[in-house]
Amino acid sequence: MKLSVSGRAAAAAVVAATTLLATGSLAGAAPATPAVAAAPDIPVANVKAHLSQFQSIATANGGNRAHGRTGYRASLDYVKAKLDAAGFTTTIQQFTSSSRTGYNLIADWPGGDTTRVVMAGSHLDSVTAGPGINDNGSGSAAVLETALAVSRAGLQPTRHLRFAWWGAEELGMVGSRYYVNNLSSANRSRISAYLNFDMIGSPNPGYFVYDDDPTIEQTFKTYFSGLGVPTEIETEGDGRSDHAPFKNVGIPVGGLFSGADYVKTSAQAAKWGGTAGQPFDRCYHSSCDTIANLNDTALDRNADALAYAVWTLSS
Repeated sequence: MKLSVSGRAAAAAVVAATTLLATGSLAGAAPATPAVAAAPDIPVANVKAHLSQFQSIATANGGNRAHGRTGYRASLDYVKAKLDAAGFTTTIQQFTSSSRTGYNLIADWPGGDTTRVVMAGSHLDSVTAGPGINDNGSGSAAVLETALAVSRAGLQPTRHLRFAWWGAEELGMVGSRYYVNNLSSANRSRISAYLNFDMIGSPNPGYFVYDDDPTIEQTFKTYFSGLGVPTEIETEGDGRSDHAPFKNVGIPVGGLFSGADYVKTSAQAAKWGGTAGQPFDRCYHSSCDTIANLNDTALDRNADALAYAVWTLSS
């Protein structure tokens, strides 16, 4: 994230039985219906395997995966190889920022109505200070594993599915802004939802849901309600991550967040556990944002919620 100024089966049955808001503002939304097929459980071990690869890449490339550095490109190549092998059509989009070459990776799943596109994305770059495993390896790995789950399931969604990994977010959402600014007005209008995942495995986690679009917001809330996990509206990251360029041109956006350098309150610790008076992620933008800087439960729940939203909103 850009630096600021200062019991699954039972749960799945609950969320699958709950319909979306019939009057939501998701572009092109018809009266809501349950997902055609239940979203799969996303194995947290698989997500962590990708994170281990990101850690190894950072270690081998000066300790980071930052824009314009070899660690970033190696991370992108790792994700692309997984997607290519799974049957996605991948595109690398190149741009320049701070006199360095940056890259976005876009992956389209064959089929679905291409006039109604559901996108899920995350930024793949770290800051130069560290490997960026929570920020934002966590979102990148969960989006990757959800895309691979789409392939394993042979999903045939009603809407077209697109996944994205953005470059240079840490410099001000440069990659995602470049992507949005280079879409024609017609192609912008075809994106009915953009879902953003930036820091979803914070070690002292909260469960925050973006409130930008009511239909997307309710989709995530429905999932967490089925788990019995309370959520709060996300405010720490407003305008600070890759949903912002989409929102600014009128595309419905939503997403999840587990907290950065804000401090967990006593009330939040009472309902979520963890340590009051400490940041959600004490290693935010630091060298200690390593593979050890994760909460597996938060990572698991958020990855499953990601998949639930992809399955539901594309059905």
